[in-house]
Amino acid sequence: MGAGLLGTGASVTARSRGVFRTKSVEQTLRDTDEPGRRLHRTLKARHLMAFGVGIVIGTGIFTLTGQQAATNAGPAVVVSFLVAGLVSALAALCYAELASTVPAAGSAYTYSYATLGELVAWIIGWDLVLEFALGAAVVARGWSSYLAGLFDLPPELFTEEAPVNVGAIVVVLALGVVAAVGIRESARLTSLLVVVKVAVCVFVIVLGALYVKASNLTPFVPESRPAEAASGLDRPLVQAVLGIDPVAFGIGGVLAAAAVVFFAYTGFEAVSGLAEETEDPQRDLPRGLLGTLALCTLLYVGVALVITGMVPFTDLDTGSPLADAFRLVGAGWAADLIAVAAVAGLTSVILVDIVTMARIGFAMSRDGLLPRAVGAVHPRWGTPFALTLGITGFVALLAGFVPLGALAEMVSIGTLFAFLLVSVGVVVLRRTRPDLHRSFRVPLSPWLPAVSALACVWLMTNLAVATWLRFLVWLVLGLAVYVLYGRTRSRLAQAEATAAPTP
Repeated sequence: MGAGLLGTGASVTARSRGVFRTKSVEQTLRDTDEPGRRLHRTLKARHLMAFGVGIVIGTGIFTLTGQQAATNAGPAVVVSFLVAGLVSALAALCYAELASTVPAAGSAYTYSYATLGELVAWIIGWDLVLEFALGAAVVARGWSSYLAGLFDLPPELFTEEAPVNVGAIVVVLALGVVAAVGIRESARLTSLLVVVKVAVCVFVIVLGALYVKASNLTPFVPESRPAEAASGLDRPLVQAVLGIDPVAFGIGGVLAAAAVVFFAYTGFEAVSGLAEETEDPQRDLPRGLLGTLALCTLLYVGVALVITGMVPFTDLDTGSPLADAFRLVGAGWAADLIAVAAVAGLTSVILVDIVTMARIGFAMSRDGLLPRAVGAVHPRWGTPFALTLGITGFVALLAGFVPLGALAEMVSIGTLFAFLLVSVGVVVLRRTRPDLHRSFRVPLSPWLPAVSALACVWLMTNLAVATWLRFLVWLVLGLAVYVLYGRTRSRLAQAEATAAPTP
């Protein structure tokens, strides 16, 4: 088995023994045809864009726009969204090259295994599973609260007041069944939900434009002023390390807001995790990734510009800014449509989160870093059925019993960490395997991937010290699991143990 696992490209793997052993691209692609672990290729570029928009447009557009306009950037929150979108676009180019070159499930985990080694791959896979689980649970609780407000449901079952959030549990379980039954069914439901929320976003932009006043957009970049300083562990890391006094508004406020609204773009990388279920991944994955970001950035900028033009940014409600803006201009009837869009938007986020977690776990189990039995593919539905249901149960418990608002920033730090490794991975794979066919290539490499990596580090340093500490604790726990289980049970470890000694 050892010789077969190393296969073509064995020299790449053989040079890296131990915890930094790499899995050859050829072996990764051969594994996609392994009997009993073969996913169904049914997705096209439009399905990938639906998944991407489905997970990206969620709580960010409904809350962060007004929050950051009121506290950090004013009307220039439009620029903050553009900056965050640019950083995401740089990472998307790197994802597009790796996803089209290594079209296998697992996203950043799979790319890290082929470039940076097994230990790094495990850490990023461990990190991403937590981040998507945490994100799905947070969104499920938000979905439950929006639904309660829309239909006047009992708060003791559907809001943060509930000891057990029944609404969050029900929606997670229902969407988990959809994700387990089939990827095409998931794509159809996601596409329907995306149509609803994109239509409402366009409605907000068109209707809101009628109420825009130029005076509300002046000054576009409000004058800089000292911000209320966060204390202790709540301070951004860069401020705590360098002793920088925080500022609101001005250029500093616009850049600080960019680090926060970046959360609104997280999730587009889930598209790359569907590579193994895409009919023509070399062509459709770059289209799905870049198309998702282009559409979402356009909607974000349009909504931000309209909302800050409708009412003075100082009057925006930080909890529900879109609905509140329409109420302030006398169009309160539009608030119900916005609530419908919020419910549709959050539903698709939960579904894509579950699908993405299952694909990452599936790739890790196929490599032996998790028990291989949990990643078996259902013979009829072509999905990692048992793994999807197990993940669904875990997310349902989190959503039902654990208030997760304080941990929401961990979604951003985990995503940025993945972006950082993918950006580095493009440069590494260009150097170690220049012979590989690349249907999509990042322009200006290695300079553009380097800029992408530095931009990710910069945004990470703008997150709170407490977020960094939680992140490090989770990584240490993951390292312990790898040392106790994955280090000796991975397929590459087994291959090393049985292969003949290298002369």
